[in-house]
Amino acid sequence: MDLRLDGRVVILSGAAQGIGRAMAPAFRGAGARIHLTDLDPTGLAAAGDSLSAPVHVCDLSDREAAHRLVTDVIAREGRLDILALAAGGVRGQVGRPLEEISERDWRVLFEANVEAALWLSQAAAPHFKAAGWGRIVSIASGAGLRPSLTGIQAYTAAKHALVGLVRQLSLELGPHGTTVNAVAPGLILTNPATHAQWAAYGPEGQQRILDSLHTRRLGAPEDIASAALFLASEQAGWITGQILSVDGGRL
Repeated sequence: MDLRLDGRVVILSGAAQGIGRAMAPAFRGAGARIHLTDLDPTGLAAAGDSLSAPVHVCDLSDREAAHRLVTDVIAREGRLDILALAAGGVRGQVGRPLEEISERDWRVLFEANVEAALWLSQAAAPHFKAAGWGRIVSIASGAGLRPSLTGIQAYTAAKHALVGLVRQLSLELGPHGTTVNAVAPGLILTNPATHAQWAAYGPEGQQRILDSLHTRRLGAPEDIASAALFLASEQAGWITGQILSVDGGRL
């Protein structure tokens, strides 16, 4: 199956590192014109330089900033076809007892994992409707389908909320030619937070996790990028409202 996105314009969030950074060359390699966005100016600049792609430093939890980004990309390209949404993560948090969680701890993970996707989708929706074609692909998590190995209450709740948002937007935008799906990765070692999480399990805990996977191995960011590319393609045009688990066959 040859997945091509020739001429399609993509906003790719969370592009400074990890899964988002792996998605950028995958989408570019399929012929898309990519615009990269992230909060991290240094990592984003490096990603943009490596692909000669335009970059936009942006806090997507800010509704006005997210809408402005969409306006700017359309002004430059004349169109917008795909949102590939990998922004999110744990924002440096670790698992702690419920009694220790502050209001800010809770809210920041909803801002990163849910509101960023909401505001970009809201801004893009009128353009997708007018074109009669669009794709929204979010990176959710296995934590959006079950309790999280991280032990972070807000992360689990936010990823469940993102899954709900994907399904609701699919219902709303499907009649207008736009599909909305998510990829739910298993544990992927992509950044300092995931590497620290993996190290904290210790050798015995790591082996238990590997034994719980059909593949008996962890995945790579490129595994997630490939799944996201498929969901953004023409070939996935009758797939919507779905959460694709890419987790090595977690038991």
